[in-house]
Amino acid sequence: MRPFRDLIPFDRALSVLMENVYEIGEWERVPLEDAAGRVLAEDVIAQIDVPPFDRAAEDGYALIAEDTFGAGQYDPKEFRVIGKINTGEYKDIEVKHGTAVEVATGALIPKGANAVVRVEDTEREGDNLKVYRAVHPGFDIAPRGEDIKSGDTVLRKGEYLTPAKVGAIAALGMPSVKVFRKPQVGILPTGDELVRPGEKITPGKIYDVNSYTLISVVKENGGIPKVYPYVRDTIEDIEAKLDLALENDIVVFSGGSSVGERDLLIDVVSRRGNVLFHGVQIKPGKPTWAAIVDGKLVLGMPGFPTSCLNDAYQFLIPALRKMAHLPARMERVVRAKMARRITSTLGRAQFFTVRLEGDLAYPAYKTSGAITSLANSDGYIIIPATVDLVEKGEEVEVHLWR
Repeated sequence: MRPFRDLIPFDRALSVLMENVYEIGEWERVPLEDAAGRVLAEDVIAQIDVPPFDRAAEDGYALIAEDTFGAGQYDPKEFRVIGKINTGEYKDIEVKHGTAVEVATGALIPKGANAVVRVEDTEREGDNLKVYRAVHPGFDIAPRGEDIKSGDTVLRKGEYLTPAKVGAIAALGMPSVKVFRKPQVGILPTGDELVRPGEKITPGKIYDVNSYTLISVVKENGGIPKVYPYVRDTIEDIEAKLDLALENDIVVFSGGSSVGERDLLIDVVSRRGNVLFHGVQIKPGKPTWAAIVDGKLVLGMPGFPTSCLNDAYQFLIPALRKMAHLPARMERVVRAKMARRITSTLGRAQFFTVRLEGDLAYPAYKTSGAITSLANSDGYIIIPATVDLVEKGEEVEVHLWR
């Protein structure tokens, strides 16, 4: 066994990691129906007005506003209806003094009209229309370009596309949009003991958990995961699988990050590239490492499921979201009181999982090998490296998973 040397504080490890993460510059064009959740790679500049014509804001009658002046409940103004325009129709009708055109909400305003009087303020018999309310020019008309004017910069490069922003692009008539390419993440599970879920398990073997939690994390945070065959505990296989995975933008190993005699991974990576750190003052996740190999970021995470997934939240997600031009993950924090006394390890910041019941936080952490330490928790508290005890009833901040 080779002991860890020079454990790095968590904050420093994260800082070093992020300093070595690059934003992906390549872009692709995607159809608008696939644009939500992507990040714009160019400014979106309007080539048309929105709306592209004056249109009725409500059902009613388009007319000349000045003809309604003086109208009231007991002194209506009278008009002759000369036509009707439905939404989506175009009719070559011109409104003149004393005439009106029936219009539906969203319909084009006919030539000559400068206002719409609502249908509830009128009374109609045949083509004769009585108007009981005076309206001013522009009343109940959505003018051309009211929303967007041609030449406007509607959205800017680097903006995250929400459904509303996709709608703004659709309003411009654009069927597709340029977005930054998603980062590709190579996932390399290591260990002779691993078996895929669905396969028969034999003595000494365990089902692979980390590949599937990492796939989920990558997909949720703007990346495209690619899982490779299991890396066996030989230098030759580690070298071969690493070479394959370096086709991706980032490579993530799970397992093989410790210092046992068979943990050869860090030796291979040290020979191939520049190790940024190996060993972090955190629990779980002490064996975590990061390196640059052939210009690519390579992350090494512990094999125990809780440690691996905690690392994914603390290290992989920030790195991945920066690469994808995504905003930092929004974390909700609530305050609660510890339901029981818990102890920690001095010298290592601990991410201790808890479940919430009302305003009480109950310990959920079992061991770093127990995936239910996270699956049955609502979030985690951070116990600083200088604290070894959190008393029952002490107020804590709970970082929620969602």
